[in-house]
Amino acid sequence: MKQDFLFPDYIFESSWEVCNKVGGIYTVLSTRAKTLQDKMKDRIIFIGPDCWHDKVNPYFVEDKHLFSDWKKYATADGLKLKIGRWDIPGSPIAILVDFESYYSEKNEIYGKLWELYQVDSLHAYGDYDEASMFSYAAALVVESFYKFYLDDSKKVIYHGNEWMTGLGLLYIRYKMPQIGTIFTTHATSIGRSIAGNNKPLYDYLFAYNGDQMAGELNVQSKHSIEKQTAHYVDCFTTVSDITANECKELLDKPVDFVLPNGFENNFVPKGAAFGRKRKAARKRLLDVANALMGTDLDDDTLIVSTSGRYEFRNKGVDVYIEAMNRLLRERSLKKKVLAFIEVPGWVGEPRQDLQERLKSGKKFDTPLEVPEITHWLNNMSHDNVLGMLKFLDMHNRKEDNVKLIFLPCYLTGDDGIINMTYYDVVLGNDLCIYPSYYEPWGYTPLEAVAFKVPCITTDLAGFGLWANTVKGAYSKIEDGVEVIHRTDYNYSEVADRIKDTVAAFSNFTDAQVKKARANAEKLSKKALWGGEFITYYEKAYDFALHCAENRMAEEKKGTIKK
Repeated sequence: MKQDFLFPDYIFESSWEVCNKVGGIYTVLSTRAKTLQDKMKDRIIFIGPDCWHDKVNPYFVEDKHLFSDWKKYATADGLKLKIGRWDIPGSPIAILVDFESYYSEKNEIYGKLWELYQVDSLHAYGDYDEASMFSYAAALVVESFYKFYLDDSKKVIYHGNEWMTGLGLLYIRYKMPQIGTIFTTHATSIGRSIAGNNKPLYDYLFAYNGDQMAGELNVQSKHSIEKQTAHYVDCFTTVSDITANECKELLDKPVDFVLPNGFENNFVPKGAAFGRKRKAARKRLLDVANALMGTDLDDDTLIVSTSGRYEFRNKGVDVYIEAMNRLLRERSLKKKVLAFIEVPGWVGEPRQDLQERLKSGKKFDTPLEVPEITHWLNNMSHDNVLGMLKFLDMHNRKEDNVKLIFLPCYLTGDDGIINMTYYDVVLGNDLCIYPSYYEPWGYTPLEAVAFKVPCITTDLAGFGLWANTVKGAYSKIEDGVEVIHRTDYNYSEVADRIKDTVAAFSNFTDAQVKKARANAEKLSKKALWGGEFITYYEKAYDFALHCAENRMAEEKKGTIKK
């Protein structure tokens, strides 16, 4: 380590997902927080949107005494804040900012952004304005706090996650050049759009022009703020080598560092509690399936699942269904398979007929109507999962050795059918399957292996590439993770590989299953924040702080203008 290695005195980190559980970035930040809090003792401050307003935010505990002198000053300056702690391990300080008052200044803010950094906000629609006003407000929080408590003797980092924080990063870069800025894109907006619009992303990546594709797919403004932020911040980062390549080609800017996503495993039950919870999860999943389909599946059933956001192609939900369909005719399959799709759709309400069957505690030998789904959807006839099941004629018939059930809601413990949280459900699986086409990192497989559940993923997921790196070759199911080679065009081959892997796993002896489960857990421990993964961040902090120091030194010399 070089002698002048710099570490920040204060870190401000902003994201739309601070105290706001809507996606994978919540997991990145909330699990990393404890490691940074242990190092920095309340000098890591997270900034998020005040989405809950007058309602109670379940992820945030307000503390009216924290920074109360600054809060008075900031409030007098027009900022509307809640200061407290994020209710996660480490209890780091969090500031939630109400950004709605800035909408009236939107045009002036966007005009300045164009003038300084050529960011095109003209084509803004959807969540662009909301994200930008939050980002602006978050930057004002950093500026105000710095002016009240800090000075140039302190080394300060402002770290923004995703394009939604871009405007604030550029504001800090312009107004507070003494602060080192870091921007992390967890997935490029244009890359996700190309993949989500069924266009081949990887084979043609070298030939795509990001600006041109942004116009074609109507994401010019998001692409513009993301690209300009990447070019102007001190340190541009992403989460995997696969996304680093995407950034270089689509944003015309190589990343400075790859910051892989670690996690903490404190949500994994220990000892006897693990066995109890696994048993309870399996019983609940089997009870729901049997009540829905009029079957008598027992604990010897192989339970598999896929989960994540409802991105039908990007997350590989389509190829998962195809694999289960092919498994129906696989002669080497030695167990019955119960497969779940746990992705939140446009859910209406839990099925009353299913609730009644579950309450009765009786056994049934006839299926309910539509025995493929646990909750009614608002639009049953326009749903990708149900549409594909209908197309493939998969209706969970009694004689089928593979049954597939769509669980279309967030598993928060109160969905009306499963009534268990996702983490309590996932450890009931024998295998988890995530055959992603577009997956910059992939927390779902990392979480699965932490629960000793072997999983299947692809080498188009950052996690899959990392698992291969750890092994030094393609990881196999015996290693805890089966990594399947996936391209723009080998969908059918991927479906066959999933089918073959599940069938092979059904033939494993108890000793082989035990070994695969142990290897899965062992791999997950290599991704803990407390180990190597936090050092990547430390290098990025050092890099950004050196950039800021050099800039201030040049400014003092009069070689650059503020």
